[in-house]
Amino acid sequence: MNTTHDTAAAAPDAPVRFDTRIAVLLREDLETWQRLNVTAFLVSGLGSQFPEVIGEPYEDADAVGYLPMFRQPVLVFEGAKETLANAHARVLSRALPRALFTSDLFTTGNDRDNRAAVRAVSTTGLDLVGLAVYGPKNAVDKVLKGARMHP
Repeated sequence: MNTTHDTAAAAPDAPVRFDTRIAVLLREDLETWQRLNVTAFLVSGLGSQFPEVIGEPYEDADAVGYLPMFRQPVLVFEGAKETLANAHARVLSRALPRALFTSDLFTTGNDRDNRAAVRAVSTTGLDLVGLAVYGPKNAVDKVLKGARMHP
């Protein structure tokens, strides 16, 4: 999959455009701390599975190095419980890369228990509070139909 349309090759100052999208959908009734925590957890898996989404390391003027980050924006959306359920069904039908966060994960304290909590529930019974998706813009936009940009 071609993941970028690199306009910088033609003109060094031209913006780089991406034909992919990284998006997070959060349930609208989450507390602020939950929104932040869920978003961080959801996007954490993308770089290991899709190294092309990671840019170059950063360095400040004093030559202090910093970790690389995503090379493109992460769009954050919100919606009702039904919006998440619909988006989940669409992301599965399109077989797009995805990550999920269920309400059960707020009660666990480690990765092993997190995976066990998800494994204990059927796909249709998952109480989703967050969903991340990565893929072609058009496909991701269709998955997120009905969601709105997070304020």
